[in-house]
Amino acid sequence: MSFLDWAIVLAVNGTIIAFGILRSNETKTSADWFLAGRTLPWWMIGLSLYATVIDSSDLVADAGGTYAVGISYLVTNWVGVVVGWFLLAHFIAPPMYRAGMYTNAEYLEARFNLATRVISALVQALYRMLVLGIISTSLYLVLAVVCGWGSSAWWVVVAVAVFATLYTALGGLKSVALTDALQSVVMVASTLVLFWLAWNVVGGWSGIEARLDVADPGLSARFLHVGADSVEGGTATSAWIVACAWIIMGMSYSIVNHTQSMRLFGARSEWDMKMAVVLSGAVLLVANFTNQMIGIIGRALYPDLSLMPIEAELQVRDAVFPLLVRELTTDGLRGLVVAGVAAASFSTFDSIGSTVPALLVRDVYARVFVPNRDDAHYLRITRYLTALVILGSFAFVPLLLGGRGMLLVLLDWVSAFVVPLLVVYLMGTFTRAHRSSAIWGLAVGIIFGTVKLAAPEMLPASMSNSFATSIWSLVLTAGSMAAVTAWRGKEPVGDALHLERTGWLHETQLAVGGLEAPASSDSALPAILGIAVVLAGALLSFVVFW
Repeated sequence: MSFLDWAIVLAVNGTIIAFGILRSNETKTSADWFLAGRTLPWWMIGLSLYATVIDSSDLVADAGGTYAVGISYLVTNWVGVVVGWFLLAHFIAPPMYRAGMYTNAEYLEARFNLATRVISALVQALYRMLVLGIISTSLYLVLAVVCGWGSSAWWVVVAVAVFATLYTALGGLKSVALTDALQSVVMVASTLVLFWLAWNVVGGWSGIEARLDVADPGLSARFLHVGADSVEGGTATSAWIVACAWIIMGMSYSIVNHTQSMRLFGARSEWDMKMAVVLSGAVLLVANFTNQMIGIIGRALYPDLSLMPIEAELQVRDAVFPLLVRELTTDGLRGLVVAGVAAASFSTFDSIGSTVPALLVRDVYARVFVPNRDDAHYLRITRYLTALVILGSFAFVPLLLGGRGMLLVLLDWVSAFVVPLLVVYLMGTFTRAHRSSAIWGLAVGIIFGTVKLAAPEMLPASMSNSFATSIWSLVLTAGSMAAVTAWRGKEPVGDALHLERTGWLHETQLAVGGLEAPASSDSALPAILGIAVVLAGALLSFVVFW
């Protein structure tokens, strides 16, 4: 990294962060911090949604994932995330928005019970802190490989976390959505530059095919087609099982993740909420290919990890992105790409740093333990928790550096804990599942997932496979909820409008509209465009690249 490179990194990210800190002065109340005062336009939400889904884990960990499993992983975003966004914006989030809810976990008390709400908040906190650990590890690998800093790179990672904590704690959602929108532009530009350089070096699509087949005859047929069975460790897994696992993982991200719903809750109208996912989905369809093909190009250039020209301890799948940055970029361009990685890290540090504290304060602390304090007290606790969440996520780093690959670690944890919550949100929205069914479904799903993580040898091979686990988790959770509903009866038709009972929660809910739905356009345009984005993702996954 030259002086010019570092000047670009610092200028780009420093300007965006300074702007976010200046705008934090507009945050005066908890409604401002949690929901940006419901003032966010569709384009800002859309870019912010994109910036959170394409973070430095997508630039590093997901490249390491495609290095291992090939193009099938693109289905996660092309189908899973965009379908999840569409369902969230059009069906799941609107009732919460009209009710003046601040978190997606709050809905679960309205639809099921308090225990389900608390479990949702705690599972989401665990899940998103794991993702923060992936962000930290991704940034470390970039600095260690590109700059050659080794373990000292962790000091820079911690500094990034501290700065993200600062402007997130001060400004909340309003600062985060604004900085995310700006950072998304840097991310897109930087990844396009690296993709173009790598694409030319490898010789385009035909060059990738030829290099893969030289390393392993027939590898290109398996690696470059979604419809090819996955082979890992000599064991083949059906392409449909793999595709379903990636789709479930992507939908879990969109629907269970309050990082996403919190942005939609900050929309100035339901129309803005629905149009936002059109923009984020359209950008994602294009950027997903350029981001994640980096891992496949890396596999073509370095078909064996031992061929990577870096220190032995850094020869892991997740090092492929930073290695291509080091090997293929020149002064100036290298700075732009590293600036994009730093921007991606900031965008997710601040996003998770704003949403996880919101869940912990509103759905656990204020709802269960300390229900009747003033607004300033809860805002102060939220800011303290922002630092605890961001810095506490470093506890996951040793697990992520274990050599299995960050993406597969994430898949295991999502299957174990997040998929059961996905089922609860879907069945709560689209079925008349009995109120008591959620806690039984969560118990069965999470116990199954915990056994898979802690003692997979106790399960049949068909259930312990990393790809099949998410499908089994979904089936077991849904089956348990259906069985309880068959026993206790369907829930009467109703709505999700829910008035908080305790002082501060009650007052803040009324402050953003209570039970009156805000004005919204009746235009069908967001639905039409949203369906078009979903169909485009399905076409890419199941026709073009199948």
